[in-house]
Amino acid sequence: MRPYVVVRPDGIPRLLFDSPHSGRSYPADWRTRCARAELRRGEDAYVDELIADAVEVGAVVLAATYPRCFIDVNRDEADIDPELLAEPWPDRLAPSEKSRRGLGLIRRDVVPGVPINVGPLSVAEIRDRILHVYRPYHAVLAELVAELRRVHGAVWHISWHSMKSVGNAMTPDGAGARRPDFVVSDRHGASAGPTLTRLIVTTLETMGYRVAVNDPYAGGTIVERFGEPADGVHSVQVEVNRALYLDELSVTRTDGFDVLRGRLRSLAAALAAAAPSRSSGGLAT
Repeated sequence: MRPYVVVRPDGIPRLLFDSPHSGRSYPADWRTRCARAELRRGEDAYVDELIADAVEVGAVVLAATYPRCFIDVNRDEADIDPELLAEPWPDRLAPSEKSRRGLGLIRRDVVPGVPINVGPLSVAEIRDRILHVYRPYHAVLAELVAELRRVHGAVWHISWHSMKSVGNAMTPDGAGARRPDFVVSDRHGASAGPTLTRLIVTTLETMGYRVAVNDPYAGGTIVERFGEPADGVHSVQVEVNRALYLDELSVTRTDGFDVLRGRLRSLAAALAAAAPSRSSGGLAT
């Protein structure tokens, strides 16, 4: 199974969207302590479907196929919790705060108190996931960024995610924290210039949504790695509150799904209309 799917628009793409956490193809030989229904609570469920209509207005859309509980492509490759290892890791290890909370490259718990792995993992097993899932996703994302930059002189890239409606012990805002409808993150301006961030925020607010910026999420590895606003590559992370479209316990779509999907298509259309191109001078701020 390929670790990603790419859907292209008719004609030259104006935007790049990616959904790194919506994968739901579970390897048949993956042994875990969790039932499939429990593992699915770790997905950014159906975010790939929420943004699918963006292709119609000029976005190329990349989506992961493997679930984030298997390997998280929005983490640094070295962000591995040593306590998950059955043997010493032969390369650089750099566990972050996310690993401490159980949310590193290899996830420890699907939710607090519900461990995923049946036991410690071998170096060979983790390396296999890195080589066959993680690196191919990053490679194709890099190719798409390079393509849009070559064609337009600049890139508007949005990495799409979903968040629990209420925080827990594994989230940065802690247990019980209630979330806004959207969190728009640009690593405090380090991964994107203000034009893209502002347009996303104001468009969503005009639709009546409550939007926070860089709080409690400032942006993960993908926007950190690819966002180079001084070089014309603007990467923004958008977190969607799951309560807008999902029954969070059963991981099923609610009546709000179609409404939100339509509004995200409208947002994509607004972004595509404003996206930088060679004719507009390329670089955006």
